[in-house]
Amino acid sequence: MAQVTFHDYQPETLSLYRAVIEGLGATVKAIPPKFFYDERGSRLFDAICAQPEYYLPAAERSIFEARAEEIAALAGTGRVLIEPGAGSLTKVRLLLDALKPSVFVPMDISASHLRQAADRLADAYPSLAVHAVCADYSHSMPLPDVVPPGRRLVFFPGSSLGNFHPVEAGVFLGRVRALLGDDGMLLIGVDTKKSPDLLNAAYNDAAGVTAAFNLNLLHRIRRELGAECAPDSFHHRAFYDDRRGRVEMHLVSSEGQAVAINGYRFRFAPGETVHTECSYKYAPGEFLTLAAASGFLPVRHWLAEDDLFAVYLLRAAA
Repeated sequence: MAQVTFHDYQPETLSLYRAVIEGLGATVKAIPPKFFYDERGSRLFDAICAQPEYYLPAAERSIFEARAEEIAALAGTGRVLIEPGAGSLTKVRLLLDALKPSVFVPMDISASHLRQAADRLADAYPSLAVHAVCADYSHSMPLPDVVPPGRRLVFFPGSSLGNFHPVEAGVFLGRVRALLGDDGMLLIGVDTKKSPDLLNAAYNDAAGVTAAFNLNLLHRIRRELGAECAPDSFHHRAFYDDRRGRVEMHLVSSEGQAVAINGYRFRFAPGETVHTECSYKYAPGEFLTLAAASGFLPVRHWLAEDDLFAVYLLRAAA
């Protein structure tokens, strides 16, 4: 019998409102990427992962499929497995049989998407206790009191770390280190630096799914906050900045216009943008330096074919 409990810690609408008002009122307009993930945004991201230009899921999957037993041998079985930003819970399935966790704690900001994914996983693994936590992992990672004690392993695949500025990434890793305790480990996926042509294609797929994902943020603001805006008068732009080592994603205003929300009015000049995402890429040495500064020791790391992607197993430093 599947065992799923759901714990909601996320005041999502209030957070979205504050982020939009502050972000559109800034000199350089920006909204954090965590607000992409309403129910439709989560589905669109799943579709992005199926696009041929988006190399990352296949590259990461190749590592997990080839190295699952090795990862389990190094990490040990029976740990409390915690996955921030869990999404559709497809990647963790590649490791569950090898890791044999005592309990699984997926965390995600989208409550409905998390519920559905946790139910599907619990049906596939009926003996595994699942405590699904709706929370904003970029702010906090609360563990319900019902989660039993034990050695912890945080699983953070997909290169979500890249959405943080490097300083913020260090803060996040420090938060993970505190969550793990002295006996904990971190298994993390990190995208690598590579050809700008490959990166630009990955974030501008021919089918336009990434563009729809980006523009869905405006549809969400209009639907949930009652904003007066015209999503069709914006378009998607994504590009790799080699100097900063990151892909940037923007919503670009096609014309002079205004977005109105609850008495606020935000004006856009033609070509003005809302910065919606950064995705930093790290060479292995760069990431290991960041991890060491955040309280982690390297155990082992693996690179996909052509060095397209990296997975690191780290141990919490004493």
